[in-house]
Amino acid sequence: MMKWLWLSGLILILDQLSKIWIDISMNLYQSIPVFPGFSITYAHNYGAAFSFLSDAGGWQRWFFAALAAGISIGLVIYLKSLKQDETLLAVSLSLILGGAIGNLIDRVIYGYVIDFLDVYYQAYHWPVFNIADSAITIGVAFMLYESLVVKDKHE
Repeated sequence: MMKWLWLSGLILILDQLSKIWIDISMNLYQSIPVFPGFSITYAHNYGAAFSFLSDAGGWQRWFFAALAAGISIGLVIYLKSLKQDETLLAVSLSLILGGAIGNLIDRVIYGYVIDFLDVYYQAYHWPVFNIADSAITIGVAFMLYESLVVKDKHE
């Protein structure tokens, strides 16, 4: 099922190009409304999901980078072991892999992850995220669907 690595590559390219575009065309914390409930807002995330450990003093950069690298290696090994009929799981792992590598690159190069997708309702804002985060979330959702719904149908 290594044939699905193209999807990881696509996610990685879209993620990195979008982050470069945001970095060169916007100022930090600048926000551009797109439509009600969605803005492009440039932010740096020094932590993990929802800025977890963002103010931990710097050690988290290498911890999260090592974690992402280890997970990426594990995902490739898992992807390689899949059977031909496990397509949805392969897609899930490929999405997660592309997102993990996209954020890993940011951590190693910049020391933080570039985020810019800002979803909100009135005064409540979901934490700003990026394409890599979206791919990881969609990949996990597909994986849960596959394990809870698809496997039950096969059994």
